[in-house]
Amino acid sequence: MADYDMFKKPVVYTVPGMEAVEVRRDLVYRRLPNGTELTELKMDVYLPPGLPETERRPGVVFVHGGPIPAEVWEPIKHCGIFSSFGRLLAASGFVAVNFSHRYIGFAEIENSMANVEAAFAFLREGAAGFHLDADRLVAWVFSGGGTHIGPLLAARPPWLRCLVGYYTVMDLRPIRERIPGDLPEETLARFCPVTVLPEANYEGPALLIARAGLDQPWLNATIDAFVARALAANALIDVLNHPRGHHGFDVLDDDDRSREILARTIDFVRSHT
Repeated sequence: MADYDMFKKPVVYTVPGMEAVEVRRDLVYRRLPNGTELTELKMDVYLPPGLPETERRPGVVFVHGGPIPAEVWEPIKHCGIFSSFGRLLAASGFVAVNFSHRYIGFAEIENSMANVEAAFAFLREGAAGFHLDADRLVAWVFSGGGTHIGPLLAARPPWLRCLVGYYTVMDLRPIRERIPGDLPEETLARFCPVTVLPEANYEGPALLIARAGLDQPWLNATIDAFVARALAANALIDVLNHPRGHHGFDVLDDDDRSREILARTIDFVRSHT
């Protein structure tokens, strides 16, 4: 779903204090059997500097896209895009989290989602140690990781205050023929956010969707269908379009519209946490 070189680039929007944030790296949030060994899944937590001991802040958890090559999944949280996003959100007053959820293939999509859920559980259980308000969390999802919005919408945990999607895949059905193996229909439906949305009376978290006008037409069509259904269900949703933006505009398109979308997204998150 992406040019992996873009992962190396930093986000095009900055705020004061990004270099001063505290970073806790390589925290193991889950251990998985892997033959005779264990695979450790890790996260990095970014904290605003100088927080009083009892201070609690809302948390923004970044969910990377995929599927991605096996050699990319582990270091992805250290890449320029996510490390700069972590600093950006921490400098904006949030606890920010990057983690690797090992989405290395469509056949791994259920396992990847289980890792996403494990990461949220780890954070909520250890919230006090991260200055985190466990009941004020945000999922900020990118690209092919948009499929993971489906289970989050279906579960509607009360602590998930809002969902942000940046150039996200909202329906796998248009690329069904490109999915190797036999992905069961029930799995396909579970990971198609557009089918998970109710037809009316939406009661889930607030939604913000950012769309890149120059993205692949099939991908934007899935976003457009999701937005239309969300509006029909009377969801609280903001849609931010970058008419000349590319997939990954937040790091690839260093222009005023990219910065405006990023600033407005942070304001949205602040308003809904």
